[in-house]
Amino acid sequence: MRPNGPKLPSTSSRPGSPPCGERSPTQPYGPADWWYVEGRPRTGALATLSAVDGAFFMSLFFFVSAVLVPGSYDRRGARRFLTGRLLRLGLPLAVGALTLVPGLMYAYYVHYRGYPPISFPRYFTDVYLGFGDKPADWSGPSWPDLQFGHLWFIQNLLAYSVLYVLCRQVARLARSRGRRSLPVPGRCGLLVLTAVIAAATFLVRLRYPLDTWVPVLDFLQVEPARLPQYAAFFVLGVLAHRHHWLERFDARTGWMWLAGGLAGVALLFALGADADCFGPGGFDGPSALWAAYESALCVALCVGLLTLFRETANRRTRFSPELAVGSYAVYIIHLPLVVTLQYYLAGRGLPPVGAWAAVCALALPTSFLTAAGLRRMPGLRRVL
Repeated sequence: MRPNGPKLPSTSSRPGSPPCGERSPTQPYGPADWWYVEGRPRTGALATLSAVDGAFFMSLFFFVSAVLVPGSYDRRGARRFLTGRLLRLGLPLAVGALTLVPGLMYAYYVHYRGYPPISFPRYFTDVYLGFGDKPADWSGPSWPDLQFGHLWFIQNLLAYSVLYVLCRQVARLARSRGRRSLPVPGRCGLLVLTAVIAAATFLVRLRYPLDTWVPVLDFLQVEPARLPQYAAFFVLGVLAHRHHWLERFDARTGWMWLAGGLAGVALLFALGADADCFGPGGFDGPSALWAAYESALCVALCVGLLTLFRETANRRTRFSPELAVGSYAVYIIHLPLVVTLQYYLAGRGLPPVGAWAAVCALALPTSFLTAAGLRRMPGLRRVL
């Protein structure tokens, strides 16, 4: 499928395509996107899996994150809420952009860019921060290498949280109570939601195809092609909290949409990720079809998986509290661990699916164990 391109992330004014952390285990073995590890054998099945993942996973992240926002605001008030968001989101974003991401970019610089070897301190100051002279044959796509990598989600979530506070303040000044209960979306409502997201997605992709990232205010990394999905599911998460949709949603409707989503996934695997009937953007039929197909998968899988976990996995176990509180730290630290494993397995002769399975099997417990250890260090529990 053509919605992927080999571009690189950037915070400069030139558009770029950052690697998506949520697809990191599959990235070097399936899709043709740029990644920190190159030259690995690829397979179409993992490219399709990456496309399915990209269709819904981060939208679901935004939804779940947004469900928690109104309660936190109500308990703390605007000022303490923003202070907490800056501590919880802003601090890891800044630290990660100055530690985790430059380490990953340095490894790529040393292994694949073909420039004379330099020390990490020199790379950090001269290339990553851009204090050195730009090489005449710079392979770009932008200068300097400074970026946020997989931390773009935290960056965008912080921006959405600020916008939420502004909306709450405007509503307060307008003396808008906004307490009328909204009905739970049913089958027709979900169809309308899918159609609206698909139409907005198609229109945005007329100018910004998939994997084109733009720096808003020369700082905020945004992928406009998926902005309608992300923004819609953040708003839906806020509404779900206010009107208790998660508790009230009809399970039968959820099961039906889950079945439809799984059928859509099966069809996509049958067609293949490189099917010519799908396109990344522009005014043509393939782009319109992919915008509709991806939007339908997004709504169906998000609704279906939320129903599945509410009905079958909504039980506390011995390990569930630790896994829940550690998930945020896992998102922050998982990418360096994944990439390290991908480098380690690069010369082992494993087939693409075998390497992907090995990375998943090793990275998942390692990430949670590392996160648990970090959260027990003084001062880090409040942040992670």
